[in-house]
Amino acid sequence: MQSLLEFFSVNKIAFTVIGYPMSYVELLGTIFNLWSVWLIAKNRILTWPTGIIGVLLFLTLFYQIRLYSDAFEQVYYLIACIYGWWRWTVAARRDDRPLPIRFSPLSTTLCCVVVSLAISLGAGWVVSRLHIWSPSLFPEAAAYPYIDAATTIMSFTAMILMAQRRTESWIYWVVIDLVGVWLYYVKDVKLVSLLFVIYLGLAVNGLLSWRRLERLEAKVAAEAGA
Repeated sequence: MQSLLEFFSVNKIAFTVIGYPMSYVELLGTIFNLWSVWLIAKNRILTWPTGIIGVLLFLTLFYQIRLYSDAFEQVYYLIACIYGWWRWTVAARRDDRPLPIRFSPLSTTLCCVVVSLAISLGAGWVVSRLHIWSPSLFPEAAAYPYIDAATTIMSFTAMILMAQRRTESWIYWVVIDLVGVWLYYVKDVKLVSLLFVIYLGLAVNGLLSWRRLERLEAKVAAEAGA
């Protein structure tokens, strides 16, 4: 058990690239999360079990580097991956058809944005005080608590929308990924920062891909109705 814990420590280095020490937990987390995003952009159900492995690895990483909101975010992702896996299979089979890909109504989208921003402010305030309330668990102050909390809450919203196959989820991911590129770079986890550059490209591709699938499904539905 002790050797396993040491393996997933940020101090357990797999290799060094241009002077940057790459830990095993960062390397494996990056691989599995990148694979998961690629799969969901392709509308593949394997994204969910792959994502479960990835979020567990990143949970371990983010806790160790004091990005507490991101660590909490991985717990949510774990639940969301389980729900998405169920939603895309069991619930879809109940209606004998896959969930349709579609945009939410404008009123729903605006409501999601406003609620997400309001919760982000509250979450940022809480996270900024964790080291005061529980110094044994959080020995140092959180890094960039409000920015970190905002991307976390936006990610929560995006995951719910994605599990429902809502196309606007990809717009959330584009914004989150842009912020993530900067945040992880300044926190000196440069492979994760690079990962978010790739995520950004995949998010744009996912948005375009789902839009094509959305139009195709609408066309098939219209022809079936006719």
